[in-house]
Amino acid sequence: MIANVHESRKNYGGCGMNLTKADIENIMIRWSEAWNRHDLDEVMDLFHEEALFENWTGGSARGKETLRRAWTPWFENHGGFQFVTEQFIIVEDEQKVIWQWHLAWPSMEKGCAGKPERRRGVDIIRFQDGKVVEKITYSKTTIEIDGRPVNLSP
Repeated sequence: MIANVHESRKNYGGCGMNLTKADIENIMIRWSEAWNRHDLDEVMDLFHEEALFENWTGGSARGKETLRRAWTPWFENHGGFQFVTEQFIIVEDEQKVIWQWHLAWPSMEKGCAGKPERRRGVDIIRFQDGKVVEKITYSKTTIEIDGRPVNLSP
């Protein structure tokens, strides 16, 4: 079990205190585990009330409850997904993480539905008051489906 980050900090949360590199690393491990358990409640617990999310298709959501509503159908309908962390780059003084990942899941692309898909991407994640306040997602436009490269069209 990951140590509770809240226990490691005096007056943690809401005080404008910066997270340490170890705090950020622990949060990101908790983050990865929550996503791969498909635990929306745990994922949302890590977000700031005023969070901004921009996804790889250009859509966005502002505010924790708006984000929860946007993600609920995705979590309910995409149970086969797994995010595999390739690396975390933690920039402690900026309270930021660059998370390089690949997503493995049954494809939803037209003509390839259900085949194994691998999609690579990067998230820029920024923290405020110990919570994720911004998550900007970028994804490659060439993915692998059933082991073959497929170019996504706009």
